[in-house]
Amino acid sequence: MEYTKTCFSDSNEAVSSSTSIAHHHSPSSSSPSADITSLKHLSDNLELIVDSSYFADAKIVIGNGREVPVHRCILAARSSFFKNVFSAKEVSSSIRFELKKLAKEYDVGLDSLLAVLGYLYSGKLKSFTKGVCVCVDDSCAHVACRPVVDFMVEVLYASSTFQISELVTLYQIKKARNLFRHLLDILENITIDDVLVVLYVANICGKACERLVGRCIEMIVKSDADIVTLEKALPQGSVKRITDSRLALGLDSSRSSNAASNFPDKHTKRIHRALDSDDVELVRMLLKEGHTNLDDAHALHHAVAYCDAKTTAEQLDLGIADVNCRNLSGYTVLHLAATRKEPKIIVSLLTKGARPSDVTLDGRKALQITKRHTRAADFFNSNDEGKSSSNDRLCIEILEQAERRDPVLGEASLSLAMAGDDLHMKILYLENRVGLARYLFPMEAKIVMDITQLDETSAFPLACLSPNNLAGSQRITVDLNEAPFKIKEEHLARLRALCRSTEIGKRFFPRCAEVLNKIMDGDEVSRLTYTGNDTPEIRLSKRKRYVEIQEVLSKAFDEDKQEIDRSGMSSSSSSTSARVVRPKLTIDQHSKQT
Repeated sequence: MEYTKTCFSDSNEAVSSSTSIAHHHSPSSSSPSADITSLKHLSDNLELIVDSSYFADAKIVIGNGREVPVHRCILAARSSFFKNVFSAKEVSSSIRFELKKLAKEYDVGLDSLLAVLGYLYSGKLKSFTKGVCVCVDDSCAHVACRPVVDFMVEVLYASSTFQISELVTLYQIKKARNLFRHLLDILENITIDDVLVVLYVANICGKACERLVGRCIEMIVKSDADIVTLEKALPQGSVKRITDSRLALGLDSSRSSNAASNFPDKHTKRIHRALDSDDVELVRMLLKEGHTNLDDAHALHHAVAYCDAKTTAEQLDLGIADVNCRNLSGYTVLHLAATRKEPKIIVSLLTKGARPSDVTLDGRKALQITKRHTRAADFFNSNDEGKSSSNDRLCIEILEQAERRDPVLGEASLSLAMAGDDLHMKILYLENRVGLARYLFPMEAKIVMDITQLDETSAFPLACLSPNNLAGSQRITVDLNEAPFKIKEEHLARLRALCRSTEIGKRFFPRCAEVLNKIMDGDEVSRLTYTGNDTPEIRLSKRKRYVEIQEVLSKAFDEDKQEIDRSGMSSSSSSTSARVVRPKLTIDQHSKQT
């Protein structure tokens, strides 16, 4: 991380004031400028040990297992909060503190914590780390996107919790001449959803953020944010203050003809409560009463925003909701799903006809919403070796694919076509394809299988490939002369689920599908699957083929990496690059087994 070259004006003014007093009372003391220079040197020296383990006697543990070494004497001297925390602990050579226990009311990320610690050590505020306050959208100025808001409110909350009053002030006041923009600077440019986040954190910080709270409430009062959104995002006191202000100004009565839904009726509230309880059957019963419908109650919007993916899917399966219906703020359900960044919900909506081309009232598509809610640092770090694909990356890839084209769905694959009308061969092909997908692309496969409920159908008994089989298990064989194959309803149900899973996978994860096509259509499954009669030479040959496949995937990884480097911050990077590393671990294990 880089520091600013000079201290903030507030800090300099404080230093100048104190040194001037010292000079007045002690004529023999050094000049104020000399004292300031000395303090700057002290700040620079302390700056060197930030993020350093040199002489550290405590650690702050982040949620992902990362530990930040700290020096208790420095933190205790600079913060009464840390002084109290450290004095409550027995003296030992090493003490670990969990960040979630220190900052209990709001999640603080690593970069935000380092910014606060850097200020405690040096008296300077760190400039934004590369990628931390930058979203994935290339067209964004990165002044008021969600990563900027998240970083600022996390620093604001941590500063308040750690009782660093001057830093709380710095992060909310307007300081146009400084190198940083602050919350009141960007407030006019962020979305109302982000204003709700700022207000929530400002409320936690208390009196020190009264001005920020007042400005947020003023903006929300004039917005189209509905009462349900307010109640989900804010404490009751803030909600009452907003609604009272709206009533006093007559804003609710002057809204659109649909404004009555800003205060849901009793029946709509019952539907929302049923959804909050994941009780879709109760929703069905309430709809039968006929007082309202899913669209008027914005029930699908509610499910997408606040319920789990299964509840949303069950509501979609009712087949009576308009997936492109808009709420009072002009958001479709896909816009809300893009904000939430849950890939299963996004795929479910797209398969039911949600339009990725629809824009919000301020002209944003679902893809842009997701990009502007995704930190570049997180997005591109998911390419690192050993890291799985993040939900952010998957959501962006799915929406990009939905915008780019809508490929013809179907089973247009060489191996499946060769199977002809032989039902059990078709099922066997699809079982092996799904099994291979689960092995190579576990996160994508889980999304697809959850949507198609594939695990809930009966598995085909002749399937010879699974993650365990790939790791070296033996092929499951059945003597068809003794047990002739008979078409049963469960086979047809399984076939339908497998076909739908394959089609969705091809549509939304084309790169994954391309890898699977090459392996399946190249008859790799029969070449790689173990039988009980494999000789050592055959087993060695299959192991070598595993290595060759690994090399192909690694090459794809390198090509995608190069494409990312060429395109800079382009979000069109391949998701394969985040996953091709996975097979290597299994191949190494496989090598040891053989």
